[in-house]
Amino acid sequence: MSRSAPQVDAFGGGGFRLSGEWRQGSVLILDDVAQDWDVSSVSGLSVASLSAVLQAGPGACELLVLGMGAANALPPREVREAFLRAGVGLEYLDTPAAARLYNLLTSEGRRLAAALIAI
Repeated sequence: MSRSAPQVDAFGGGGFRLSGEWRQGSVLILDDVAQDWDVSSVSGLSVASLSAVLQAGPGACELLVLGMGAANALPPREVREAFLRAGVGLEYLDTPAAARLYNLLTSEGRRLAAALIAI
């Protein structure tokens, strides 16, 4: 694991505890930096909302772990196609499973991003 990669310690109540610090709302973790992410539901998911990950490209990020909220859902077609074109893997799950997968993959030292919709 990258020593600076934040770990998802807990989730629920509309936010996340990342490496011991509570953050309200959805989060985007890219380049081991957590930032607020202005997506609160699947309906707000778009290519624009994930543009930072797409612009980073496969050299900086081989995979995006996408937490879709309380239940898994299929991301919009344009999002799936944009990731395919960019050469960045896309794994979408409900947010609890996505948080667990993110923690596991960062512990293996993988280059990845996480976009987690708060529940």
